[in-house]
This record gives sequence, C-alpha cells and structure tokens, in this order.
Amino acid sequence: MKMILKIVLPVLLLSAVTTSCATTVRVAPANNVVITKLHHPKVVVHKNVKYYRSGGVWYIKKNRRYVTVAAPVGMRIATLPRGYKVVRVRGVRYYKYKGVYYRKSGRKYIVVNV
Repeated sequence: MKMILKIVLPVLLLSAVTTSCATTVRVAPANNVVITKLHHPKVVVHKNVKYYRSGGVWYIKKNRRYVTVAAPVGMRIATLPRGYKVVRVRGVRYYKYKGVYYRKSGRKYIVVNV
C-alpha cells in the first residue's frame, strides 16, 4: 500500500502542476466567420440570393450579421478586388484573389472553379 502511495501521489501532484488553467478555445472554420459590420460592401444578387463583397471576401446576411461563404460560381462582377494576381492554368488566363478564381468575359469577370 505504501509503495502504491509513493508512486501515485507524485504522479497526481505532477499532473496537477502541469495542467493548464486556460480554457479551451474552439476556432470555427473560415467559412463560418461572423461579422457584425462591413465597410462599404458591394451588394450583388445571384440566383435570388443577396451577396455582399468586401475586401475580396464574400458574405451573406443572417440576422443582422454577415457570414463568410464561398464565392458563388457563375457570379458576374464589374471589378476585381485590389491585390489580385494573374495566373495561367492549362494556358487559360485567370485572376486569383484569396483562393477565388475569376475569368474575364467581355467587360465583366465571372467566378469560376479551376
């Protein structure tokens, strides 16, 4: 019995000392970021859904808050976000910003899957 106490007691004390008092924080995936205000968002309607674009990030409005979503494929926009990069995939020219690819079609740009 004394032998067990000599082994168990130091293990319990060591675990109590090394255990952190910090609470666990869960981080939601990037597609579930919730924001309450957007600075001058561009509003675009696609398939009867109102999308808000600010800083190259796409949002939809839910209960007075903005939730990030993937860019809707097929969406047509007039201007590209600042900081886009020109890339070539299989010889086709695309414009990329924050993981979203755009293709020029006339005077507009279309969100595409690459």
